[in-house]
This record gives sequence, structure tokens and C-alpha cells, in this order.
Amino acid sequence: MKRREFLRSTLACAAVASLHPLGRAQTSGEMTASLQLDPAKPGPAIDAEFTGLSYETAQLAYPDFFAATNGELVGYVKGLAKRGVLRIGGNTSEYAFWSPEAAPAQGHGGPGIAGPDKGHGEHRQTQTTPTAIRNLREFLDATGWRCLYGLNLGKGTPEQAAAEAVFVANTLGDKLIAFQIGNEADLYHHNGLRTPDYAYAAFAKEWRRFFDAVRGRLPEAKFAGPDVSGTETWVREFADEFGKDVVLLTSHYYAEGPPTNPDMTIERLLSPSNPRWIGKNIPALQAAMASSHLPYRLDETNSCYAGGKQGVSNTFASALWAGDLMLQMAAAGASGINFHGGGYGWYAPIVGDLQNGFTARPEYYGILMAAQMVDSRLIAAQLEADGMDGLLTAYASSSANGAMKVALFNKSADKAVSVTIKAAGLAGPAVGYRLAAPRLDGTQDVTFAGSVVGADGAWRPEITVQLSAADGALACSVPAGSALLVEMNDRH
Repeated sequence: MKRREFLRSTLACAAVASLHPLGRAQTSGEMTASLQLDPAKPGPAIDAEFTGLSYETAQLAYPDFFAATNGELVGYVKGLAKRGVLRIGGNTSEYAFWSPEAAPAQGHGGPGIAGPDKGHGEHRQTQTTPTAIRNLREFLDATGWRCLYGLNLGKGTPEQAAAEAVFVANTLGDKLIAFQIGNEADLYHHNGLRTPDYAYAAFAKEWRRFFDAVRGRLPEAKFAGPDVSGTETWVREFADEFGKDVVLLTSHYYAEGPPTNPDMTIERLLSPSNPRWIGKNIPALQAAMASSHLPYRLDETNSCYAGGKQGVSNTFASALWAGDLMLQMAAAGASGINFHGGGYGWYAPIVGDLQNGFTARPEYYGILMAAQMVDSRLIAAQLEADGMDGLLTAYASSSANGAMKVALFNKSADKAVSVTIKAAGLAGPAVGYRLAAPRLDGTQDVTFAGSVVGADGAWRPEITVQLSAADGALACSVPAGSALLVEMNDRH
């Protein structure tokens, strides 16, 4: 089944109406919806390393952060997914310099942390040292994750990048997926790193010089790119020009911004009529994948750029948004997704530091729910949900043994919905895991299957919904402002 056709059959309609107040008060009676599954029409596979996090390179200025000795952070990362991808990059990668001898420099954002860079203001230079890279390797070993590593194009030189790449590659070994050269070069003309007339052609020439310098010292080095802010034309041009030189296409996406704009709200974040809705970008990304025969990864994303917005990015609404986005990208054929964070950024899935410990923000729970579907294959899922204004979305997958999972996201603030899941031969018991919180705009008391994520990242279901299928149908309820993961093991 073609990816574009699969995406159309999997996602709910994009018609939208404004949301209602964000509490749990619901309209009288439940809305109804039906979801028709067709395991005979397989879609894209969800890679085992689909789940990912993204951090600023400036975090490496504190070598004890990404270290096996930081057991609490190891637990949260490993608890999110047994396998995943840690992307090191962000705006601060353009101000981070390889220093094989110097002691770690002071980062920014608090005690031992580097939060999300807001993309404006003066940047402090940081140093990346061998100790940081050795500790990073041990951290990756402890978590079972691998790494995408960004090199400094904005302020660095090809020779500096090559020297850093040699040590990083030799130290990370098979934990290194690929290098990336530069971060959001399509914004260099805007952020002062290049002249106002800087465009793709100039970037391509610079990228080639850095690539040649690294390959000159590391003939087997692997690369990804272009790691742009979301300019799809750059992704397509890069794929056409460097498709034989890279192993992965990458770009970024933020659903809202800037945070100072009062129009950046929970309603806008959850609405498919959001002007920045990623569904508009997907066809261009699929075209780049198709023309280059390369996988694509959304390697930096979150709710609101410039570090997130308090009252939006740190609320339960972000959990529904993140889980839905993960599976939307999977349905589009992406190989993975990395949620940007770090420090105490409003949108960070994991917040904290070595002094005070770490905790999971609401968004973590949405990622955790969607991550239950990795290492399986999506199947066609046709949703009919009149009256839900595009705020109910659904995805279904099938594992090698034929067991199916369905993820339902109800982003309406006031409409509960009863969903009838239909599939040929569907019968027997099923179990549901609810993702819930008291309010969409709440920041606490988030649970997945009635359980909170422990201080060490441990999670196990405590309260499940017992369901039963008969005659090819299964009914389940999804309250307003919640999500449900359904596991079905029996089909006759």
C-alpha cells in the first residue's frame, strides 16, 4: 500500500472547530465513532529505534550529565524505550568547540544543565572534551540507545570538525548512527551566522567542504542531513544532491511559536487546522524519501519553539499532541522522531539536574504510550468520527504473531467518544491502557494505565480496562481529553 494512501486512510479528517474550556466537563452523552481495521493492508513498519530525544550540544560541557553514573537519567531514557536515538545538536552546536585538552567549560541554564536554546540573544561558547565523549559512550551503553551527533558548521572549520569527528567515531563506535553538519542552516541568514542572502547553494558548498574534511580522515564516516528548521525545499534539494553521501534525511518541526504570542494556545496546539500542522509538510518529505530512497527522521521537534510556552508545553495537552505526532510520523513512513528538551525547558519531556534529580513531564507519558507500538507494522485503519471535528485520531499496528494494537487520541476538551473497532475475525478479550489527567491544561497527576513513572523511570500498568470483542467488533470509550491504547491478541 502506498504511503500517501496509507496516511489518508489512517488519519482522522482535518476539519476543526474551536475547543471548549479545558476541564473535564463533558457534553451530555458520548459521541460515536467507528474504526475499521484491515490487517491485509500493511503500512510502514515502526522501527525499533523510532523513539528519540534531542539535547543541546552545550550539555556536553557538563560531562557528568550524559554519563552512566547519572543513573536516574539513564532510567528515564531506558524506561521510555529499550532502544532509541539520542540526538546531540541544536542551536548551541554552532557555538560548541572541540577541545582535546581543555577542562569542561561552563554551560548555561542552571547547575550542570543546558536547557533548550531560545534562538536569540548572545550565545556563550562551550567546549566539548574527550571526557564528555567517553561518558556519552557509557551513557549510551547503559541505556541501549544510539546517537546522532552534530558538528559545528556555523562557527567552526572543516579541520576542527574532522578532528572532533575522529575522536567521536572512535569512541562511540557502533553507538554512532551518523554525523550531522550544521543546525538549521536555512535560518543562518536570519540569526546572524551568515549574510542575509545566504541560501541553499551556499550551504551545499560549505557542507561539501566539511564532508570532504571528515571523510578525508574517516573514510567510513556516515552522515545525515540537512537538519534544517523545516524548509522542505532544502530537504528535497539536499536529497537530490547528497543522496549518495548520506544514510538519513533529517529536519525539524515545531507546532507553535513564538511563546510570547498570545495566540499560541492549547487549542491551537491540538487543532489540525493549526497553520503549522505538520500534515501539510508530509507530502514533500515523502517525495524526498521516494526520490532518494533514503529514510527520513524528524530529529528535532516539540510543541512551541524558543524553549516552549508555560501553560501549553508543560501541560497534559502536550502528552496527547506528542503521542499523536509520533504515530502520525510513523504512518507517513518516517524512521523516527526526537523530542527536543534539556534542563527545565517548558517542553522538555524529562526535566531536572544532578543536584535535584529528574522527573517526567506530561509529554513523557504521551511518548511512552506511542512507544508501545514500536517494532511493529502499521495496518490500514479507517476512522469515521462525525462531530469530533478532527480531534479524534486513530492508529493500528500488527506484530509478527498477529496481535494488534490500536491507539486512540481524543483531543477534544468536552466530547467523550465511544469507538467501535472492527476487524475480520476479531474476538475474545482485550485490554486497554488509559492515558489520562484531570485537565488538559493540568501539569500534574498524569497517569498511563493508572500508573506514574517512578523516580528511576520505571513504569508498569496498574489499572487496565478489560474489554471483549465479539463478531468482529469491540467497543471502547475514550473520555474527553484522554487517550487509550488497546491490545487485542485474538483473531479467528
